[in-house]
Amino acid sequence: IKTVKSSSARRLTLRIDEKERIPILSIPKYCSNHKALAFVEEHRDWIQNMLARLPEKSSFVSGSTFSLFGQTISLIHKPDQRGTILEKTQLYIGGQGEFLHRRTIDFIKKYTEHKLSEMSLSVAQNLGCNIHSISVKDTKSRWGSCSNRGNINYNWRIALAPLEVIEYLVCHEVSHLVHPNHSQDFWACVASICPHHRQSRHWLKVKGKTLYSY
Repeated sequence: IKTVKSSSARRLTLRIDEKERIPILSIPKYCSNHKALAFVEEHRDWIQNMLARLPEKSSFVSGSTFSLFGQTISLIHKPDQRGTILEKTQLYIGGQGEFLHRRTIDFIKKYTEHKLSEMSLSVAQNLGCNIHSISVKDTKSRWGSCSNRGNINYNWRIALAPLEVIEYLVCHEVSHLVHPNHSQDFWACVASICPHHRQSRHWLKVKGKTLYSY
């Protein structure tokens, strides 16, 4: 269990870090270790149940398939090939096999940044707003974020979701450039450019955690 001392926390809280696959205990500043341990013991069953619900760890291996922006991609390891090549629905990764998983992720991150930049700029143009920067990161829980300076960040794993879910996330984050909140006006803006936003938002809440198996 990872513990975090928090000067702002008023009570003990537990959550599951789905990326690291460990429980995190937030401890108020003046809470004793004895009380914190008792709290963990009291919630032992909850911790075990939540960890058991996490999807099994997955690796990108030769011969496997995965979804990339809604298209099923076959991964093929070619040791003698230099670099990475995507040909229609086949992704060829060169080099030693021990680096196949990492090199696949590196490719997905780069590909995702390019695709999401195109999609985000298109939506921004439709809404009449400007994006300062777009980046793809390896975040622990958030699928995307938009700062008041117009910087949009995306979680690279969203590339593995269905295309309509990716479209929703883009519309969600770009809409924050117009409405930097989650007001009724914000959701009306999202709905105006993404009719399937409710279904896609529900998919992320229910099945989004499966993308963290990678």
